Amino acid sequence: VQLQASGGGLVQAGGSLTLACAASGRAVSSYGMAWFRQAPGKEREFVAADSWSSGSTYYADSVKGRFTISRVNAKNTVYLQMNSLKPEDTAVYYCAGRRYGLGFTGKEAYPDWGQGTLVTVSS
Repeated sequence: VQLQASGGGLVQAGGSLTLACAASGRAVSSYGMAWFRQAPGKEREFVAADSWSSGSTYYADSVKGRFTISRVNAKNTVYLQMNSLKPEDTAVYYCAGRRYGLGFTGKEAYPDWGQGTLVTVSS
């Protein structure tokens, strides 16, 4: 599946932003999807994921309660709603997919990646 992330931008601390990941080539309904992020000089880290079968969602502790992963299969699109943003959330955000994925949190589990979208949170 081909993935394209969008929706990044500059936002003040405490604000909200919604990222979108549009899929093409295959139906995202059979994919477990995830969001990762990479800040300058840091490793790419897990943010959120869902399971293709159960719809269960999983979050990194650092974003739990503030971020929500969701999807609209009819639009072949996955979203990341980000609330109460903090300067430490500044990073390039990537969406990733794995066919029949079950909410894996390791980046190695995902063969398909979007190009990334930059989120900058100012203090």
